[in-house]
Amino acid sequence: MAEFGIAAPSVKVAGVKSATATGKALSVVALRKTYGDVVAVDEASMEIAAGEFVTFLGSSGSGKTTTLMMIAGFCEPDSGTITVGGRDVTRLAPQKRGLGFVFQQYLLFPHMTVAENVAFPLTLRGVPKDEIRRRVGETLEIAGLSGFGGRKPRELSGGQQQRVALCRALVYRPPVILMDEPLGALDKKLRDQLQVEIKTIQQELGLTVIYVTHDQEEALVMSDRIAVMRNGLIEQFDTPRELFERPRTPFVADFLGAANFLPGRIEQHDGEHTLVRLDNSGGLIKARHHDLASGTRVKVAVQPGRLRACAAGDGFCTGTVENATYVGTLVRAGIRIDGGDGPLLRLEVPAGRGPVAGERVGISADPEDVNLFPTDEKAG
Repeated sequence: MAEFGIAAPSVKVAGVKSATATGKALSVVALRKTYGDVVAVDEASMEIAAGEFVTFLGSSGSGKTTTLMMIAGFCEPDSGTITVGGRDVTRLAPQKRGLGFVFQQYLLFPHMTVAENVAFPLTLRGVPKDEIRRRVGETLEIAGLSGFGGRKPRELSGGQQQRVALCRALVYRPPVILMDEPLGALDKKLRDQLQVEIKTIQQELGLTVIYVTHDQEEALVMSDRIAVMRNGLIEQFDTPRELFERPRTPFVADFLGAANFLPGRIEQHDGEHTLVRLDNSGGLIKARHHDLASGTRVKVAVQPGRLRACAAGDGFCTGTVENATYVGTLVRAGIRIDGGDGPLLRLEVPAGRGPVAGERVGISADPEDVNLFPTDEKAG
């Protein structure tokens, strides 16, 4: 953080207790919101534990921000309930819910100093001046902003301004902090640094955070659980590892892992594994055991980074490398499978070990990395 003129935050501050929260912080039941004929959020339900970092992840129009706005009170649901700490807040005004909010836009008062901006929520609540001074000082120290209290927002970098916005949400210790793409306006290097800092502060203070982003990597790095949303529905609400390695739908497999999809038919079950005969290449790919009958038509899903290049003739298929692109630590290759006329098979391997255009290669995968999704097609 030296390049931004501040030290990395230290959250173990005298007078600020690191909380390991327990219990349920927030509950959403059958939340629904429509705009005319468009269903923005459709029967969304979830329970979020105290001290948990939960992310709503999805593309534009998925319903993630609308869900957050209903929780915040800025958007009224058509039906459903929102409970915070056991209290029904569904119809309460935003200021009566006691929630913290951090926006992508910093929304700092330009005429106020940093300390005055952070103090603003406490001033509104009538907190005594001595208590305000103490809590503002502690919160600025948590965020690595000690000594910046007298500056105006225009004298700060973008990253520092976002820290001030975070401090303003932290200072009155809300039961839940809502964050709407707070790092979206920052460059990648600073965004990566703030991801770590926000997560560290959240863990050390036992904060409950609901975070909205469209960035898959950001969600995987920061979250305890992720709600993957599409067309107003929650496709899967799970830990990052489960979502990435055990997706329940083809959409989740593609959205989180940019999976390759290969059509095939279950040929047999072999102990702990399921064997699938691929349509195009005729090769046999081994997956971990799936509870599907032999003959079932399936989509085989494998992430590009979980495939391996091997000698031509080995693996579950062989093909020709049509393109290979160096992207720093990785080489991304597109493989035309023998007998295949569909999309290129995408492969990602560490730089220096990647195949080159024109090379003949075999492709293999660990059965644990192969996911199967049944299709509606009948077995041929």
